Amino acid sequence: MKILFLSNNEITDALFHWLAAEKENVMYYNKKISADDILKWDIEFIISYNYCFLLKDEVIQLLPHKVINLHTSYLPWNRGASPNIWAFIEGTPCGVTIHEIDQGLDTGDILVQSRLEFDFEKETLRSSYEKSHEAIQQLFQENWNAIKAGTLIPVKQQGKGSFHFKKQADAFGHLINYDDTICTFLKKVKKNYGEIIYPFRRE
Repeated sequence: MKILFLSNNEITDALFHWLAAEKENVMYYNKKISADDILKWDIEFIISYNYCFLLKDEVIQLLPHKVINLHTSYLPWNRGASPNIWAFIEGTPCGVTIHEIDQGLDTGDILVQSRLEFDFEKETLRSSYEKSHEAIQQLFQENWNAIKAGTLIPVKQQGKGSFHFKKQADAFGHLINYDDTICTFLKKVKKNYGEIIYPFRRE
């Protein structure tokens, strides 16, 4: 099976190399792709992980149930950008999710997910980010055989959850120091913006 691994972030490299070490026929790509590319390269499965481009429906339709995304949030919470940081700000569940890709952004059916807990007094923004990626890579490795065999039953996302655009995080980007503890960061946010920055949808 020829696999296309889509990413624009070096933190995903370890997972790509793990797939190669597992003798998977995997190709790394970091640019926009088209349906013609998929056909030309004889791609049979797509893994998107920290990939900055949305996949067109024509690409998704070529490989039904064989196009997945690795997202560092506990979906349906914190779809979109900066999921870790929004979980802290809004007090929503932290976690990681592997899901099928559909026409929405992080809205596809869930294959497998896991909750994460962080000590806000000890963990920094950097360490929580790194641990989230370690967790999703481990989750992927543990479930890869079932994912590629198609034996996991996709589950619809339940509830509205939440969604954030990158521009929303830009409003407090000047407050971010990745070496700050989560608690220190939240104190900065509260001091500058109050309890709630935006009227986000919550359940």
